[in-house]
Amino acid sequence: MGMFDHLFPDSYDNSVEGEDYYLSKEGYRVMTESYLVKRGYCCSNGCKHCPYDPKAQKGNRKLRPDVARKYKD
Repeated sequence: MGMFDHLFPDSYDNSVEGEDYYLSKEGYRVMTESYLVKRGYCCSNGCKHCPYDPKAQKGNRKLRPDVARKYKD
């Protein structure tokens, strides 16, 4: 459980630990590349595993070429 999880109701999101995120040693949720791809847009927070190009550009939906190949249908 992250240090801020108690601030949000259980229904806040349906993300799964180990699949959609992992906890940093400081207790923060670090979203995985696959979760960020599923979400479908950049939040501009500078996520560690940001799959978008350019990185950290709010609303960006263009995946990096290597990521687009990996998740191609």
